[in-house]
Amino acid sequence: MQTYSCNDCGRRFRNERREKTSFEKKIWNEYVFEKQTLRELKEKHHQDKRTLKNVLNQYHARKKTHEPRAVNLVVDALYFGERKEDRSWCTVCFRDPKRKENLWWGFAKSETTGIYLQGRAYLENLGYTILSVAGDGFGGLRIAFSNIPLQMCHVHMERLVVHGTTRKPILEAGIALFALIKTLHYTEGNTFKNYFKKYVSKYQSFLNEKTINPITGKSDFTHEPLHKAVLSLMRFLPYLFTFEKDENIARTTNTLEGHFFHIRDIIGVHRGLSRAHTEKVLNSIFLASTIAPSEEKLDDIL
Repeated sequence: MQTYSCNDCGRRFRNERREKTSFEKKIWNEYVFEKQTLRELKEKHHQDKRTLKNVLNQYHARKKTHEPRAVNLVVDALYFGERKEDRSWCTVCFRDPKRKENLWWGFAKSETTGIYLQGRAYLENLGYTILSVAGDGFGGLRIAFSNIPLQMCHVHMERLVVHGTTRKPILEAGIALFALIKTLHYTEGNTFKNYFKKYVSKYQSFLNEKTINPITGKSDFTHEPLHKAVLSLMRFLPYLFTFEKDENIARTTNTLEGHFFHIRDIIGVHRGLSRAHTEKVLNSIFLASTIAPSEEKLDDIL
């Protein structure tokens, strides 16, 4: 029986595989980071949508490489879907603002203490030391990062208060609280606390006024939104000036808020994505830690 051999078939196969992988990376980069739709990719590469969808489905991002170290984290959650219709889900991200690097991210039905504990355990098991955490008003942060200095985001604190005062308050107590919270971004901690103490002393009786609800017969706070705003400020006051103890602690979550804004922009370009496909896109963006990675960064993550 005659046999045949081909010395270069293995090489040809490897070259074809490399070309295929290179094409997958090119399409994925254009789809995610260059915000090109399937229609635009179809016209550019002269491929039908089914072929392009297969290429996108076959692409798999590299795993993140870590450099365990001491870090001051900024953490936050980003929601997708209709929350009122119970079709929402979220991603939680841990970011090193100093290096502008996302260190960990996860996906869940909702923001819970558990997912923050999961992220903390993951990083600490790798050898990271979490020096501090800056976040919003989610109550689970204090549990998930117990024994770690916590910084309440000043922007989120202002939003919570303004929700109760409005941006054009009419009541004297509302006008005074609105003016006070606007100074949060540039006032030294002890000074702000003293001003707030004076505010509470002056308006305490007014804030505690109650009115009988004619329908339920129960007594409610007459100025409930304002009352809740003051309680929120009281609750988070111990965490508003943690940054004064260490200049490396971020006083806001702006580094993630800006990141999330651009992520929403990308997801918005590709409307109608399934959750699984959205998570795949998010994985690449979080891995890059930016929506505009350099050529060097793209080579590293694709």
